[in-house]
Amino acid sequence: MPDAPSDRVVGLRSPASPSGPLLAELATACPGRLGDVASYVALARAWSGRFPLPAGGRTALRWEMLATLGAHDLQLARTVEPHVDALAILAEAGAGVDVSFGGDGATGETYGVFASETPGHRLSADGDPVRLTGDKAWCSLGTELSSGLVTAWVDDTRRGLFVVDLRHPGVHASDDPWVARGLRDVRSTALSFDAVAATPLGAPGWYLERDGFAHGGLGVAAVWYGAAVALWRRLALPSGRPPDQVARMHVGRAHVSLQAARALLQETAGELDAGRGDGAAGAVLAHTVRAAVAGAAEDVLARCEHGLGPAPLVAEEEHAARVADLRLYLRQHHAERDEAALGALLLDGGRP
Repeated sequence: MPDAPSDRVVGLRSPASPSGPLLAELATACPGRLGDVASYVALARAWSGRFPLPAGGRTALRWEMLATLGAHDLQLARTVEPHVDALAILAEAGAGVDVSFGGDGATGETYGVFASETPGHRLSADGDPVRLTGDKAWCSLGTELSSGLVTAWVDDTRRGLFVVDLRHPGVHASDDPWVARGLRDVRSTALSFDAVAATPLGAPGWYLERDGFAHGGLGVAAVWYGAAVALWRRLALPSGRPPDQVARMHVGRAHVSLQAARALLQETAGELDAGRGDGAAGAVLAHTVRAAVAGAAEDVLARCEHGLGPAPLVAEEEHAARVADLRLYLRQHHAERDEAALGALLLDGGRP
């Protein structure tokens, strides 16, 4: 029996929080069919103006909305999260895009954020007006969205961020295979650009140096958290036989992991809203929270597999998809490399 939409709501605060009705409305608006990319994009467009900006006083609500999407369908969340991140970047750059809380967002662009730097792929920005030429890897839904925020090399040492029309005739998608078992319908492909007009956002290097870079990475962690909560809810369901001590242990330990992640997300949302998430402090916060939430999600994944066994992985489409999707989505976290980066920040003067 599928859950009611309200069962997919994932809050960071008490159930009596004023955010409850909005989260229930969002859960109800989510597409009911897995893999419906057109509906994913439509929801991203329709809800654009209803996501509060990060560090703007309603960060917990923003993350609750992303977590609720993650609990419903990670492919949906993987579509919406970059779109609302792009709108936050545009607002931070002062680009004049209406992202006011409460707007209907029913018309306008749909965005991706393409900032990966991969060996063998190089995108360069030259000229005045600017033209982009070269290749950019890992452009999720690059053929489904109208616009992208794309990093490109301005010279040999500095990168810039540019707004580009993905419908431009000079933009072409690679035909490389996409064999992923997780996020199967949110295809990430390379895009090639042939003298495509682009609009600069900020000075070269601004994208990585701005305070909002850390804030955006925390939105992804909120999605991971929501997906892990949905897995825990499945773990806690009756499985046809009375739960033994081992089953109870998995439910209890996964609960502990999620409660620690929830508390850290809630506390960090308050830190950002209080203006304490900028500069080096913001980078430490982002690395800390992402590592903690990713660890909690991986713990929940393992406990679901140990506690539930193979049956739901082979007989329940939604559960099997959520497990595969989350495993791939978590690789957006760089694991030990991000933890090493956190250690470097702390040794360089950060505070735990």
